[in-house]
Amino acid sequence: MAQTDTKKIFFENLSGAGKAIAVLTSGGDAQGMNAAVRAVVRMGLYVGAKVYFIREGYQGMVDGGENIKEATWESVSSMLQVGGTVIGSARCKEFRSHEGRLKAALNLVKLGITNLCVIGGDGSLTGANLFREEWSGLLTELVEQGSIEPQSVQTYSALHIVGMVGSIDNDFCGTDMTIGTDSALHRIIEVVDAIMTTAQSHQRTFVLEVMGRHCGYLALVSALACGADWVLIPEMPPDDGWEEKMCEKLSATRSRGTRLNIIIVAEGANDRHGKAITSSYVKDLVVKRLGFDTRVTILGHVQRGGTPSAFDRILASRMGVEAVLALLETTANTPACVVSLCGNQSVRLPLLECVEMTQEVQKAMDEKKFEEAVKLRGRSFQNNLKTYKLLAHRKPESELPHSNFNVAVLNVGAPAAGMNAAVRSAVRVGISEGHKMFAVSDGFEGFYKGQIKEIKWADVGGWTGQGGSLLGTKRTLPAKHVGKIAEQMRTHNINALLVIGGFEALESLLQLYEARATYQEFCIPMCMLPATISNNVPGSDLTIGADTALNAIVETCDRIKQSASGTKRRVFIIETMGGYCGYLATVAGLAAGADAAYIYEEPFDIRDLQANVEHLTEKMKTSIQRGLVLRNENCNDNYTTDFIYQLYTEEGKGVFDCRKNVLGHMQQGGAPSPFDRNFGTKISAKAMQWVSKKLLETFRQGET
Repeated sequence: MAQTDTKKIFFENLSGAGKAIAVLTSGGDAQGMNAAVRAVVRMGLYVGAKVYFIREGYQGMVDGGENIKEATWESVSSMLQVGGTVIGSARCKEFRSHEGRLKAALNLVKLGITNLCVIGGDGSLTGANLFREEWSGLLTELVEQGSIEPQSVQTYSALHIVGMVGSIDNDFCGTDMTIGTDSALHRIIEVVDAIMTTAQSHQRTFVLEVMGRHCGYLALVSALACGADWVLIPEMPPDDGWEEKMCEKLSATRSRGTRLNIIIVAEGANDRHGKAITSSYVKDLVVKRLGFDTRVTILGHVQRGGTPSAFDRILASRMGVEAVLALLETTANTPACVVSLCGNQSVRLPLLECVEMTQEVQKAMDEKKFEEAVKLRGRSFQNNLKTYKLLAHRKPESELPHSNFNVAVLNVGAPAAGMNAAVRSAVRVGISEGHKMFAVSDGFEGFYKGQIKEIKWADVGGWTGQGGSLLGTKRTLPAKHVGKIAEQMRTHNINALLVIGGFEALESLLQLYEARATYQEFCIPMCMLPATISNNVPGSDLTIGADTALNAIVETCDRIKQSASGTKRRVFIIETMGGYCGYLATVAGLAAGADAAYIYEEPFDIRDLQANVEHLTEKMKTSIQRGLVLRNENCNDNYTTDFIYQLYTEEGKGVFDCRKNVLGHMQQGGAPSPFDRNFGTKISAKAMQWVSKKLLETFRQGET
């Protein structure tokens, strides 16, 4: 970022001087743990604290010695893109015993460590809380043994604990997402997308088994993201007779011309009587009852591996910073907390309460209180389940309400990955609400030309994973053609509009709103879904397509940085899209570990550029021999990408050389990420429900 005093003002009252913080990863590994470790180390060092790695989790804490090592700024470089945990993780039986925790306490006191940041699951966090509660007693015992001096009891009187949840299952209550979940979804969807092409070729049914022994989040969200025909999860076992219903659904899908079926099974799926539903059982069932060519794919530990997604890197980095802030603000009486994601914010919640709530979910499932188990999983899980049921299972025509309303859907502006998922969701929810759905090709240009046709349930099958805009999209605004658009709306009797797009979509609806005074046809419910890679739409934290673009940028940055491996010192200048919005450059810079990010919102001058060059010059004198600088395309009219490249090249002579890359439209292309598929699907369903509500509220005597 350009050099300002913003961060100094923000942290001016925070001081970690004299404090020692230790960070460890425990239990199962998850992608993004390294980003969390990096954030804890660098934030700790930034505020003046000493920071230590504890290698191999609680086992390293018990064994001590070389397992507890002081961290430096450079020691966490090049960690962001690495999966798993580079400081190691192990399950430790010894720490569960009093003697093991006594050894761990001694090892921490020797180094003056009284602040512990634990990254793991509920078992790891429960162990940390028990350790904290026993701390004063353990120190007294160590004094009695003569292992530490009596004054150490006073000096190190309290152990402060902050937890971060690293688990691909997303099975911890109190947080919307755990570190690693999004990356695991990436692995699953990559496999599903690949399988769908071969399944279509041979008209096959595929049964995919994903992880989730006690939590069906991965199965549910991947089913939502790929439009699976059936999903089986532990929190909501199917009703008796589900086998017949599933086979009827698969058969009906094939009869409409679909050449494949996808069934997703969580490894912990059971029926209502507690009997396990395995992927092989489902396969045999389909073969026996329908005769479909069926295959099973068990994903296994591939879901834990690979590079962390942009979302997980950002989530873990934000959580790591918040964890250090929490440790700096603790007092002797502050209870242990866990850093969670609530909406789009990092929050601190009481650790013990979250652990107890997580255990309550399993208790509810054991007692067959499945509705309660789903409710305890949280609002996000409930919304996912509700949306999946709404979109996956079509009601018979006889059961559908008949509203006699016509709703038009169109895309406006530049294409964004996830638009097609949003259209599919809108069409299917609209049909379920009893509306007749119309698709408009090529935005408002197609609207005034009459490129409008009815779209059916089956027409949007398989759209979820498609990139770009299958309806077509143009940047044309409606102002010059409102008369022709009003005429088309009269012709097709359009009662509501759903516009999916970026800033152009917002401007378009404002123009139609202003045209209400002249044309009665626009006095109808109109709703906009934000879809643009730039994430520049007012009123929304996120837009459809931004996550996919971020992943494209971060993946490219990883490859570019790797290209310099083993070569001489090199700095890369990379230009991102975003117009006058610096979201992509800023957040990609955070996820890729950039040294600087130049954006329109934060003005910079030649002195800032000079300071960044000097920073990189100093950096190159260490073992780190690669630099990364991101520039938003419209950040400054004069300090162009070429100018910055030439400046860095000239000023870095003899120290480093430079390369530049303009990423261009590759940021708009590709298949949508799991996040964008899920986000587009859910907000589109919500939008159509709002449209239906408004239509019913405002419809009077055949007019709205």
